[in-house]
Amino acid sequence: MSTLFGGILALQWQQLVMILIGLVLIYLAIAKKYEPTLLLPIGFGTILTNIPLSTAIGPHGPLQVLFDAGIATELFPLLIFIGIGAMIDFTPLLKNPSMLLFGAAAQLGIFVTLAVATLLGFDLKQAGAIGIIGAADGPTSIYVANRFARELLPAISVAAYSYMALVPIIQPPIIKLLTSREERKIHMDYHSGDVPQVIKIVFPIAITLIAGIFVPASVALIGFLMFGNLLRECGVLDNLAKSAQNELANIVTIFLGLSIASTMKGEAFLRPQTLLIFVLGLIAFIFDTAGGVLFAKLMNLFRKHNKINPMIGACGISAFPMSARVVHQMGQKEDPFNFLLMPAVSVNVGGQIASVIAGGLILALLGNL
Repeated sequence: MSTLFGGILALQWQQLVMILIGLVLIYLAIAKKYEPTLLLPIGFGTILTNIPLSTAIGPHGPLQVLFDAGIATELFPLLIFIGIGAMIDFTPLLKNPSMLLFGAAAQLGIFVTLAVATLLGFDLKQAGAIGIIGAADGPTSIYVANRFARELLPAISVAAYSYMALVPIIQPPIIKLLTSREERKIHMDYHSGDVPQVIKIVFPIAITLIAGIFVPASVALIGFLMFGNLLRECGVLDNLAKSAQNELANIVTIFLGLSIASTMKGEAFLRPQTLLIFVLGLIAFIFDTAGGVLFAKLMNLFRKHNKINPMIGACGISAFPMSARVVHQMGQKEDPFNFLLMPAVSVNVGGQIASVIAGGLILALLGNL
């Protein structure tokens, strides 16, 4: 009988709370469709991790094996980047390269949050890992957190993906607060036509070389992202590109979610520190959005013609294509004939590059401390 009821007798309140959190994550993934590809594996894995006497965790448990193989080695986030790179079409950015500047401006929240987290008692490496939530880039957040603050990895991962899913709720109030109705109604021209194939092929190689030379710590992150894009654009590896977009990305995402869940144990997750990380993550998102919008307004001061709609600055985060859709829909509400989707997408894909480089900068600046 003791064997039969051993799990019930060993159940602690922390484990029960974490199981409930796992169920909430599953509910959000299925019912609300909040980042289901990752929140569902994390939610179910959290249940597996917190069942008393679970054989899924421990030195030889399958979840621990996945963590050691894919997170501790940083392999899973990098493989995800291959899939992301294969999905992204950089053509809108190549038609208007200046939009990359908005991606850089929209990383403001990372560094503001780093400073705030330091003031609240986190050490610099922990603060850097928390700040990266503002990149709105789940794999980058996981990569940096694993390197600098593995003890905070569960909270940072869940916060990063949760806020990515909440972009349509978080961004509009901030954009409206910082822009006038007249600014939101500004139309932007978009030049149709394609970019020469040779430029599409050279672009990922050039970005890898430039970013790698100036920010060597970003080589793995930007390199795997650009390798995925090269698979897409080279024209001779269509099957591999499709596999990277679908099979590779989907399988690794499942493993990534389950691996993160292996660290979501009650004693490590149920702390005031976790709530603080969620608050800081929200601050990062707010300042990212504000940074992009205010940078666009600043640029308009020097432009007499062809004004920029400041809303597109908010797309400089890495939440692609959600942020671009949000801005386009806001523009349509102000003026049904205002089509901001393609300019917004240009900024959004630039934000993907900028967020990865920002992650590399954090690694470079704090790596030797």
